[in-house]
Amino acid sequence: MLKITIWNEFLHERQNPVVTAIYPDGIHKALEKNLGPYFAPQEATFTTATLDQPEHGLSEERLANTEVLLWWGHLAHDQVSDAIVERVQQRVLNGMGLIVLHSGHASKIFRRLMGTGCMLRWREAAELERLWVVKPGHPITDGLAADYFEIPAAEMYGEHFDIPDPDELIFISWFQGGEVFRSGCTFHRGKGKIFYFRPGHETYPIYHQREVLLVLANAIRWAKPCGSNYTHDARHVPQPLNPWN
Repeated sequence: MLKITIWNEFLHERQNPVVTAIYPDGIHKALEKNLGPYFAPQEATFTTATLDQPEHGLSEERLANTEVLLWWGHLAHDQVSDAIVERVQQRVLNGMGLIVLHSGHASKIFRRLMGTGCMLRWREAAELERLWVVKPGHPITDGLAADYFEIPAAEMYGEHFDIPDPDELIFISWFQGGEVFRSGCTFHRGKGKIFYFRPGHETYPIYHQREVLLVLANAIRWAKPCGSNYTHDARHVPQPLNPWN
């Protein structure tokens, strides 16, 4: 069984009523609930962790029992302990998969693993985002029905994105304002695999959208450690979700 941990600051949801309405139990709990149908019974197990827990919920024992870690942060990158960042980095180097979401581009762990500032252009304007598949046939794109999918309202991220050249570029985003962005990138560090995925601003219901969840489920399977005993049940097909519920 694949062991997945979802980490979230869990600050916006308790401070902003707009975010609370979309993610009443937190982004981490929404992802845990919404990703569940994309895995067959007994295929994966989810746990969650948040900033305010002891050791940010990422104890040595928890990380030792995590095969893929999802990371969402925004307001409090600087509040994450350097010791915990070091601990997560070592787990990635030893083979744990890491999926960095949206504003997690500026997290300590992503910047450390990339070795760059990881900054970008941005504009919060509820713009249409079109994510083009630029590497069809990659496992992360499995099940997408078209050459692109759209997010009706999104925060714009634009180039230049200060990251190393990705090992693989999976998605490029286009926004109504004309900007483009490398929105789906893979990297390898040590034995670990990393996927950065842009969608996910807290004031939009992006983590309720089927295509986004499908990509994340695929990315989790792709990022699992080499040699893991986990095997995907390819017969399982998730039910479509209404992205606006």
